[in-house]
Amino acid sequence: MQITIPKETHSGEDRVPIVPAVAKKLVHMGAKLMVESGMGLGCGYSDEDYSRVGAEITGDRQAALASADIVLRIRKPDITEVNQLKSGCIHISYLDPFNESELIAAFKQHGVTAISMEMIPRITRSQKMDALSSQASLAGYVAVLLAALRLPSIFPMMMTPAGTLKPAKVFIIGAGVAGLQAIATAKRLGAKVTAFDTRPVVAEQVHSLGAKFLEIDLGETGQTADGYAKELTPEQVQMQREAQKKFIADSDVVITTAQVFGRKPPVLVTKDMVEGMQHGSVIVDMAAETGGNVEGSVPNETVIVNGVNIIGQANLPNEVCRDASLMYSNNLFSLVEDNWDTEQKHFNLDLNDDVLTGCVITHKGEIVNTTIKNLKG
Repeated sequence: MQITIPKETHSGEDRVPIVPAVAKKLVHMGAKLMVESGMGLGCGYSDEDYSRVGAEITGDRQAALASADIVLRIRKPDITEVNQLKSGCIHISYLDPFNESELIAAFKQHGVTAISMEMIPRITRSQKMDALSSQASLAGYVAVLLAALRLPSIFPMMMTPAGTLKPAKVFIIGAGVAGLQAIATAKRLGAKVTAFDTRPVVAEQVHSLGAKFLEIDLGETGQTADGYAKELTPEQVQMQREAQKKFIADSDVVITTAQVFGRKPPVLVTKDMVEGMQHGSVIVDMAAETGGNVEGSVPNETVIVNGVNIIGQANLPNEVCRDASLMYSNNLFSLVEDNWDTEQKHFNLDLNDDVLTGCVITHKGEIVNTTIKNLKG
């Protein structure tokens, strides 16, 4: 089978779907690997790095896509490129299937099997394929570093002959993968960390990282079967806001991580809360790109409101693109390897497989994913 890996065309995207070390594994499995020239430059990988491990380098993107049996990439494709794929091709990337109706329709119309990396089910066997978690972990790490660079004081307590410097107070909203990594990073930098999550079950994880867990009684909450926080009612969101308001005002850094997959994230930090923070404080809104947890945040910008820095930078894993690429490459490879027929040298698509059932969106001209099918009626 020919596996094609095109360059990412999204502005500012430096990550690559496959690093040379993983490309070597794919070639060793018996795949014909076609890499678009210049694909790895954003991460410092040359065409020679890929050709050295057995990949074929091509400058003809359209021909490489048209002849592909499998396409591996990070970002969702343009519809024009879906039209170039042959029927039966397997396309694996982020797809945002809840919001990209036209894209899903194009995959369906052209008989392309579309696999969404966001939809990898959270079961034990698929942990090594879970790209959302691998990238979110790096995003949480980067969010803390951005805050530390912007804050006009240091994170750790420091005792000097010139006086004692108090540790920064960091408040993290959301203790999922990104939030937990943010907690761990802020603690390593010496900050005094408190976190909140709507799932009381994660309090133990927060405590294990040396942080405090803010207790807020929101009534019945919990998490989905996949481990995500359940969406709060408008009344519960308001209760959370009120309970956090005083705590936010006393914080030097606030990092919000709350996202609801497929829907606009809740606004958890309102304008009056921002105005209540001290001059020079920093907020990192990790959900800014999809609608924002913070009122006034702007995607890919840092805005100052009443002296408070609100960082809305998107694609945080891209700031550490080399490691982000390595982790995503391993996620993709694990998915391909798990379904690879070693004798026939091809991807064995079994729609009864408990991983593929969750992440295959279209196949043979039909929407086969139950969730997306129900959403589209």
